[in-house]
Amino acid sequence: MLHEIDLSRADLNLLVLFDVVFEERHVGRAAERLNLSASAVSHGLGRLRLLLADPLFLKTPKGVVPTQRAEELGDTVADILSRVRSVVATAQPFEPATSTRRFTIGSPDGVSAVFLPPLMEKLSRAAPGIAIGIRQLLPRQGETSPVIAWKDALADLEARVMDVAIVPNDEFPARFARRPLYQEDFVVAARAGHPFATDPSLSNYCAMQHLVVSQTGDPHGFVDNILSGQGLSRRVALTVPNFMFALAVLAGTDLISALPRRFVEMHAARFGVVAIEPPLPLGTFTLNIVTQQVAMRDPGIEWLVGLLAPAPATDSDTLG
Repeated sequence: MLHEIDLSRADLNLLVLFDVVFEERHVGRAAERLNLSASAVSHGLGRLRLLLADPLFLKTPKGVVPTQRAEELGDTVADILSRVRSVVATAQPFEPATSTRRFTIGSPDGVSAVFLPPLMEKLSRAAPGIAIGIRQLLPRQGETSPVIAWKDALADLEARVMDVAIVPNDEFPARFARRPLYQEDFVVAARAGHPFATDPSLSNYCAMQHLVVSQTGDPHGFVDNILSGQGLSRRVALTVPNFMFALAVLAGTDLISALPRRFVEMHAARFGVVAIEPPLPLGTFTLNIVTQQVAMRDPGIEWLVGLLAPAPATDSDTLG
């Protein structure tokens, strides 16, 4: 009887409130996400404290920190809400034409710049009320294994920070599913009229001044590993934090840079930058759409994946 009474006092909205405060570590930010006042969030936390007989969150100068009990409850509450959302999503048909849902997609900025323009065009026609949030993903610094380099992206998916991720990796744990989005390789990008275009030899490539896209400012890139394997090297004269900035810099300098082919094809022309075939193979890779297997029970996420990559899946570990 005690368990029935306790359950009757429970309010699902309190679990949602707990989940958001647990993520934000700040009552004010949680209130903004929930469209509530800070006092309403505080009142809800008070009800939770009575229900669970624990302070749950302790105030600090920068927000709140969860107690040990709250830490223990974090994953459990998140799992409960995930299951509830799946039940509700399957019970209520998803109608793209009238939906006002917001989806978050995580990817490196050079990838977002490729898939986002056609995605937004499709949304404008088929689902004008849908909103998209882009979360920039970065590989772990210094990691050469794609499995490890993009591990944080999988953690973000499990933490429900984003709905899907698009990453250059082919290996995922069984609880994740993937669908190939597109194949990518590299070209050498340089301003129109650059002297390298007239002599794109390997020796001339190594003699040029190079630009590397690096969020951390680390000048060592994958090209350096390829050159090192042949006993060669280059001089990296500049690093910049994103791909669009790279095009802007290349347009006004004699620097060259190895950039993704599709990205250059879509965006380089308006900067006066051209693509030159590299003098040595720089590798190819597949961009995969990744999400949790359980997330595909949500018709909205299933629809989004299909909109991003409408080609039928053939592999056993693909989405759908």
